[in-house]
Amino acid sequence: MQHDYTTRVIWTGNRGTGTSSYRGYDRTWNIAAKGKPVVACSNDPLLGGDPTKMNPEDLLISALSACHMLWYLHFAAEAGIVVLGYEDAPLAVGETGAGGAGRFLSCELRPQILLAAGADLVEAEAIHHRIHQVCYIARSVNFPISIRASFTVTSA
Repeated sequence: MQHDYTTRVIWTGNRGTGTSSYRGYDRTWNIAAKGKPVVACSNDPLLGGDPTKMNPEDLLISALSACHMLWYLHFAAEAGIVVLGYEDAPLAVGETGAGGAGRFLSCELRPQILLAAGADLVEAEAIHHRIHQVCYIARSVNFPISIRASFTVTSA
């Protein structure tokens, strides 16, 4: 079964003269989707982008982390593991070649997961290793993804 996904990407960086010169425009845009808040974006700060806005690299690793989290919560619920909190700070490593072309080399997901008392920690860890077989985003990228999860279990 196929699914369609659509958003609108709207360039907001025209300072009045468009791309009349390389430095004459901003690398900013909005992402819009019907019924959802607009996300203001810019390019990577290493390339002169606005560091206060999300860039494509931020969005990709965030999507990867969120997809992993959603599947983790799903599998945990099926296994009877009660997740009370989940926070991730993914770390992606990229490189830029001589001609300026970049790519991701790897991404490490580093979720910190709060579990209810009595959780099976072996199963809680094992769940992570099943997710990349089903996660839409993980199955779509061409770089390795590793997981370094930490768990805290509440006291009874």
